[in-house]
Amino acid sequence: MTALTQFIANQPVSRQAAMPGESAQDSIVAITGLRFGWHGSENRVLDIETLQINRGERVFIEGPSGSGKSTLLSLMAGVVTPQQGCVTILDQRIDNLSGAQRDRFRADHIGFIFQLFNLISYLSVLENVTLPCRFSKQRQAKAQKRSANPEAEAQRLLIQLDMAAPDLLQRPVSDLSVGQQQRVAAARALIGSPEILIADEPTSSLDTHHREGFIHLLFEECRREDITLVFVSHDTRLAALFDRTIRLEEINRAREMKIED
Repeated sequence: MTALTQFIANQPVSRQAAMPGESAQDSIVAITGLRFGWHGSENRVLDIETLQINRGERVFIEGPSGSGKSTLLSLMAGVVTPQQGCVTILDQRIDNLSGAQRDRFRADHIGFIFQLFNLISYLSVLENVTLPCRFSKQRQAKAQKRSANPEAEAQRLLIQLDMAAPDLLQRPVSDLSVGQQQRVAAARALIGSPEILIADEPTSSLDTHHREGFIHLLFEECRREDITLVFVSHDTRLAALFDRTIRLEEINRAREMKIED
């Protein structure tokens, strides 16, 4: 039995995923009639009639490269908007918001671990992790409630990710390894306890030891703060940890998918 398999086996039984027809009040993500294609392309990337994710759920999304997983996450976060359909997050239709309003909503309510990290290269590790608190008073207040201040909360998260050595905290993130940058991106997404955490291949650059520490932290933070977790990974062994697995090819009716994740 591998260490990862043993870790999965030792996890407590997850809560049951909500059944279709359950109260809409439980929904944190509600997508209906979604149609999306990139500008300039005749091919539709996503065609999803309905998708619901409920408050506090841990959801694993799987699908082959090019199936639109990253695009779906970007739509949930309001990074892009659909040509048709409704994307409702926390009872707010974000597809109807302006770009600035979506940015504000995302800053307050959504933590996003990007596949390419999107760290600010000239900022230190500590400055990158605390960055969401500079853009959201709501997340700043939550971080201060949890620790003395955002910097202390950032260090608490980094300790859990084996990234709290004094010589690391003030180092520019451009000096870090890919695996270290991925852990910094995870701490940045978690700070201030956003209601929903969206993770796009968050363990792809981590070795076995750091992957397990990362998963431990992610699940513990989500459990403690009742954060809904939407997680994409090619490592399907992780699916057993989650409340529900969504196979994108089963709900996406688009026939021709030319855009790679």
